Amino acid sequence: MEELFTQSVKDLGSMYHFSRDELEILDDADKAAEELSKSEFEHYIKREVNPDHKKVLTKHGIIGASVDKRYGGRGANPLVSVLVKERLGQLGMGLSSFINVQMFLGEMMIQRWGTDDQKERYLRPAVRGEKIFAYGLTELEAGSDPSEMQTTYEKRGSRYILNGSKYLITNGSIADNLIIFARSKDNRDEKSAFIVDSKSSGFSIPMRMEEKIGLFTSDTAMPQMDGVEVDEADVFGGIGNGMHVAYSGLMNGRMGVASASIGVIEACLNAVVERAKERIQHGKEIGKHQLIQNHIAEIRQNLEMARWPVYFAAIRKAEYEADPSNESLINELDLRISLAKKIASRLAFESADRAVQVFGGFGYSILSPVGRLFCDSRVARIYEGTDEIQSLKIAEGVLGKDFKAFR
Repeated sequence: MEELFTQSVKDLGSMYHFSRDELEILDDADKAAEELSKSEFEHYIKREVNPDHKKVLTKHGIIGASVDKRYGGRGANPLVSVLVKERLGQLGMGLSSFINVQMFLGEMMIQRWGTDDQKERYLRPAVRGEKIFAYGLTELEAGSDPSEMQTTYEKRGSRYILNGSKYLITNGSIADNLIIFARSKDNRDEKSAFIVDSKSSGFSIPMRMEEKIGLFTSDTAMPQMDGVEVDEADVFGGIGNGMHVAYSGLMNGRMGVASASIGVIEACLNAVVERAKERIQHGKEIGKHQLIQNHIAEIRQNLEMARWPVYFAAIRKAEYEADPSNESLINELDLRISLAKKIASRLAFESADRAVQVFGGFGYSILSPVGRLFCDSRVARIYEGTDEIQSLKIAEGVLGKDFKAFR
């Protein structure tokens, strides 16, 4: 395993006993990352989606690692899942975005909210690598405030008819099924979620977002629904319960982003240490220059500061999953996840910025590992809830719900 990832497992191992099965999952995550490393680089510089994600993650049993063994998964708890995302995050946010949506916003959401029938039709095939998921919440005018969504549904007989467009949807054009959120055409306050088949009549992808700052190996699309029919059996989480489903999904997604951000910091540190020992300027290795040492020290400090809020949130999440009716626990978990996401994503971007500085001119190219990490890590402070939203949620967690800044 990569040395820094191994250290994370070792540090946590002094407080948490990893079972043999859990260590095997972590070893498989490491193998998957190693196998994907070359193709991730090749597809990144070509600015194209990496088709190897699903194949390699399925091969190593990672694509469904967090799913309960009852449905064919490996039953990884939140802490092990965080470590899996940490290792994959070392390859950048493109791979992490794919697995975050597939695992945290797709599989885990179906396991949490799906009917027995939906779990059989969607969850089991996903674990086998036969289905890719997308999570269709964001719209052009409904980002930080998803309650303003304009996508609608109406009941016709035993079916629901969906109309509208979604924006910046990861896996949007490669998904087999999408969890789509919409409001009732007759009552804009009623929001619901539906599992939509991408092959449905009226479903299309009029645009893929290719001119991104980074995330080139991850698919980002704008799905559109013109009279898409959804059967009652594919209502997800119950009619009128859409925002509860959405917000629980966002908590999962934020955990995923925070976890991957740790991996980004680790990759930055690995890169600058190697560069500092090999690059010669002014007659000596640049690692012997004090200001370069300062950058390296700050990145190492960032890694330490990012790790523990994420790990602690994962431990709390495991406690919540064992007692989901505990309201005080979910309120604390919400706070812990917002802290983890904001701290880790900000420090990942800062670390990538410092890493580019250490690399100098070469760092300003996506041919360099740190150039790719810099481009990718900026989005971590935006998707699954911006820095600003996390700040408001953190303040609410401290002051109480009477001080909630947005509704």
